[in-house]
Amino acid sequence: MKYIFLFITSFVFAQQTKYVDFKSVSGQLTIYSTPKIISGEVDYTFEVLQPIDTIKIDGKNMEFTNVQIDGQDVIFLNTTKELQIINNFQKGLKHLTFKYNVKPKQALYFVDIENNDVQIWTQGQGRYTSNWFPSFDDVNEKVIFNLGITYDKEYQVVSNGILKSKTEKINQIHWQYEMEKPMSSYLLVLSIGKYDRKDFRSKSKIPLEYYVENKDSARFEPTYRYSKRIFDFLEKEIGVKYPWKIFRNIPVRDFLYAGMENTTATLFATRYVVDDIGFADRNYANVDAHELAHHWFGDLITAESSTHHWLQEGFATYYALLAERNIFGDDYFYAKLYDTAQQIKFASRTDHVPVLDAKASSLTFYEKGAWTLFVLHETIGDKAFKRAVKNYLNKYAFKNVNTQNFFDEVKKVTDFDLVQFQKTWLESTTFDTPTANALLSKNKAIQVRLEVDKLKKTPLADKIDFLTKTLDSDVYYSVKEAIIAQLQNEIYESKKELLLKAMHQNNIQVRQTLAGTLSKIPEDFRTEYETLLDDKSYQTQEIALFYLWKNFPDRRKEYLDKSKNWIGFNDYNLRTLWLSLALSTPDYSSNPEELITELIGFSTTKYEATTRQNALEKLIAFKIINDQVLVNLVNATTHHMWQFSKFGRDSIRTLLKNSEMRASFNRILPNLNPDEQFQLNRLLKE
Repeated sequence: MKYIFLFITSFVFAQQTKYVDFKSVSGQLTIYSTPKIISGEVDYTFEVLQPIDTIKIDGKNMEFTNVQIDGQDVIFLNTTKELQIINNFQKGLKHLTFKYNVKPKQALYFVDIENNDVQIWTQGQGRYTSNWFPSFDDVNEKVIFNLGITYDKEYQVVSNGILKSKTEKINQIHWQYEMEKPMSSYLLVLSIGKYDRKDFRSKSKIPLEYYVENKDSARFEPTYRYSKRIFDFLEKEIGVKYPWKIFRNIPVRDFLYAGMENTTATLFATRYVVDDIGFADRNYANVDAHELAHHWFGDLITAESSTHHWLQEGFATYYALLAERNIFGDDYFYAKLYDTAQQIKFASRTDHVPVLDAKASSLTFYEKGAWTLFVLHETIGDKAFKRAVKNYLNKYAFKNVNTQNFFDEVKKVTDFDLVQFQKTWLESTTFDTPTANALLSKNKAIQVRLEVDKLKKTPLADKIDFLTKTLDSDVYYSVKEAIIAQLQNEIYESKKELLLKAMHQNNIQVRQTLAGTLSKIPEDFRTEYETLLDDKSYQTQEIALFYLWKNFPDRRKEYLDKSKNWIGFNDYNLRTLWLSLALSTPDYSSNPEELITELIGFSTTKYEATTRQNALEKLIAFKIINDQVLVNLVNATTHHMWQFSKFGRDSIRTLLKNSEMRASFNRILPNLNPDEQFQLNRLLKE
C-alpha cells in the first residue's frame, strides 16, 4: 500500500497549485562562506483549497529537521529533490515550519576575489532557486517572499523588496527584507559583496539604488549613465506604474549571463562596468533596459510555460529597444531591427522551431518575439497597442499568462486579423521579409542600407560613385559599416580611396569596422591605420595593435612601447595582448620571465573567467605553455560558467592531440584536486 500511496501523490504533485495555494514565506538564513553552506528556518503560510494527503516543496540535496504544521510534528519524506509533507490536509489556512541546511551545487555561487574577500550571488532562472532555498520550480506558484540574512558585518547583503531592518550582532549584521506582492521562486535573489552605492529617485518617487564595487567607484557614471532615464522612460512608455517598491542594479563577478531580472534587483555581469572609453564598446543601456522591462513582463506577469516564453523575452527585448531609441535615436532603433532581421532570416535556413514552441532558440524567443511586437505595434497603431498592453498588465498582475491572454486584450482595441498574424509571426519559421522591409523603409537610413545591400554582387567599378557619395553623406554609421564590409574582398588599389574616406569619418564604430576588415595592411596605408591606436575604444585598440604588430615586424618595438601601459576593459584585454606580443617579440624584454609570470597570473583563479580566458587563449596561441598554464586550464573545466568550462575542455582536447602535451597533462594529474582530476581523467580517456 505504501508504494501505491506514493504513486497517487506523485500524480497530484504536478497539479499541486489546484489543491494548495502557498501565500507567503519567511526565511531566516545564515550564510557560511568557508564551507559554502546555508542554514535556515522557514515559515510558509498556505491555504488548502481542496483536501489533499501530501504537499511538496522543491529542495535539492537539503537536510530538513523540525518539520511542523501549525506547531505540530508531521510525517515528511526527503527525496533529495523535494520535501514531501504527508498529512490529512483539509481546507483552510495553515503554517508549515522547518529548519534546513544545504551546500548548493548550483543557483547560488561563492566567488573568491582579491584580499580574501568573496562575492555571493544567486541565479534562479534555468538553475532553480530550490538549490539554495526550499521553494517552487513551478513558475505558476507565486509567493510573497520575506528573507532575513545574517552575514559578516563588512559586507552588504541584498535580497528582494524593502530593507526593513538591520540588526548588528557580534561581527555580523542581520538584514531583514520584505516583499508586499507575490512572485515566482526563480526571481528570488541574494547578493552579498563589498560595494559603493548611490541612491536616486524616479519621477514616480521609486527609490533607485545603483551599486559598484569599491574599486570601481570612478566607473559609476559611465556604467549607469542612462539608468534613471531608462527607468522613467519605461514607466511612461508601458503605461503601468513600476509594480514594486524599489529597484536596484548590482554587478557581480563571473555572472552566468548578461543580466537577470530578479524582482526589485537586477544582477548583471561586471563586463558592463565601464569607464568613458569602454562605454563606446559595451555600455550597459540595453541590458539595463531589458532586465528592467522584465519587472513588468516576467516578474509582474509570468508566462505559464516555456511555450509562451516570448511573452517575457520578446517584450523585454522590444521595450529595451524602445528605450534605446529614446536615448540613441530612430536611426539606431531601425538599424538594430534591420540587423536582427538579417540574423533571423539566416537562422531560419536551418532553425525550424517557431516562436510558440518551448524548444525555440534564444534568437527566436528574444529577437523574433520583439519583431512580432514591432509589427503589431506599427500595424494597429501606438494608441491601440499601448491600451492593449496596459489592460493586459493590469488584468493579469501577479498572475501567469499565455499568448491568448495577450491577444484577447489586443482584440478589444482593434479588429486586426490576429489569427493570420499569429500564424505568420509566431507559428511559422520563415521571416516575413516584405512586411519587415516595408516597415523598416520608413527610415531613410534603412532605405540607403537596402540600396547598398542590393549592390553586394555588383562590380566595384559600377558602384564606386554611389558608395563614395554615401560615405561622404551624413547617413547613419551602420550604412557605412555595410559599405566597408562589401569592400573586404576587393583589390586594395581599387578601394583605397574609399578606405581613406572611411578612416576620416571621425566615427569610432566605422573606424573599428575598418580595423577589423583590413587584416593585411599595405605599407602606404600604414600611417593611416596607425591612427586607430589613438581611438577612444579599447576594442579598436586591441584590433589595431595586433594587426600592426603582425604586419610590420620592423616596427614592433615602436608599437609595444606605445601600448606598454594599456590595460583596457576590466578583463584586461589590452594588457594580456601586450604581454603575449612582447613575449613573442625577440629581444624586446630584458626580463621575459617577469612578463610570463604576469601573463600566467591573469589565468589564475584570482581573476574573473573572462580575464582568465583572455590570458589562456593568448598563452596557448603564442605557445607559452608550462605546467602552471596546464593546471590553470584544467581548473577552468571546473568553473560554474559553462562557457568558460567548455573553453577549458575544448582547449585541452586540442592540446592532447600532441603527445608531449598529453605526457605533461599526465604528469600534473596527481597534484590536482579531486574535481580537477575527475575532469582531466575524463578528457584523457576520450
